[in-house]
Amino acid sequence: MIGAGVHFGHRASRWHPKMKPYIFGKRNLIHIIDVRQTLKGLVRACNFLSQVGAQGKEVAFVGTKRQAKSIVQREAQRCGNHWVTERWLGGTLTNIHTIRKRLKRLVELEALEESGGINQYSKKRVSRLRRERRKICTNLDGLRKMEKLPSCVVIVDIKREHIAVREAQKCGIPVIALVDTDCDPDFVDIVIPGNDDAFRSIEIILGTLADALLVGKEKYAAIQAEEEKKRLEEEEKRKEEAAKVQGEKDKVLAAEKEREEIFRKAREAEAARVEAEKSAAAKEPEKPAEETPDKPAADTPPEPAAKEDKPADS
Repeated sequence: MIGAGVHFGHRASRWHPKMKPYIFGKRNLIHIIDVRQTLKGLVRACNFLSQVGAQGKEVAFVGTKRQAKSIVQREAQRCGNHWVTERWLGGTLTNIHTIRKRLKRLVELEALEESGGINQYSKKRVSRLRRERRKICTNLDGLRKMEKLPSCVVIVDIKREHIAVREAQKCGIPVIALVDTDCDPDFVDIVIPGNDDAFRSIEIILGTLADALLVGKEKYAAIQAEEEKKRLEEEEKRKEEAAKVQGEKDKVLAAEKEREEIFRKAREAEAARVEAEKSAAAKEPEKPAEETPDKPAADTPPEPAAKEDKPADS
């Protein structure tokens, strides 16, 4: 840290009295920041960001000064979070719905240019649309994926980014900031006293914070994987239980079908037997008339036998 110049503050004539607890001394009219306080604030910030990352929440990095632009964008992209390296637009946090509308407009303009539909307009109209796209992309490119308010804001130089600090306070968002000796630390939740003008100083602080976020994200990914595994196991158990219940239902239904089939066959057999009995009963009176021969009536007397003619006596 000392090699990176984190301990160098501003001239003593520009100091803010509320930074006194973080100042170690003065040399050649320049305040020297207490590195122990810097380490203490850095550890607190890393622990907090690790917890934020472990909960799967988002962080916004803000730094619009020339020395911080490239570092802020690189570290934010490395840990997969949002960043602002150009002018902070008023209402970025307090009026996020309007910001989302402008980002939708940016997507529309990019799609129009990629599809070639922009060529149907006049040259003046095309130039105006491209200028609008460049302007929105310059100011809001780092906030494309910000669907909701971030859980924390990391700021470099709160004196320059005072609007972002005020908006974060208004929205109740914790602020972590690299604070130099000419700033008021009361507006910051976790103060990291240090040189906010040196490139190496900014790089070390933001790199450490990004590493802490990555550690938290790894924990979050492990937790998510464990939860997914438990969910799959529970789903598999539910499927097995459902299959078991379904098997029992199928057995009951099969038994019922078998019983119904037995009853149906019994009913069919009974109906066949009744039909056979009816057929037999219908045919029974006709059988005696066919088998019994005709007999003479009992009351009719038998006819007398014919008498033989006797020869006459000669």
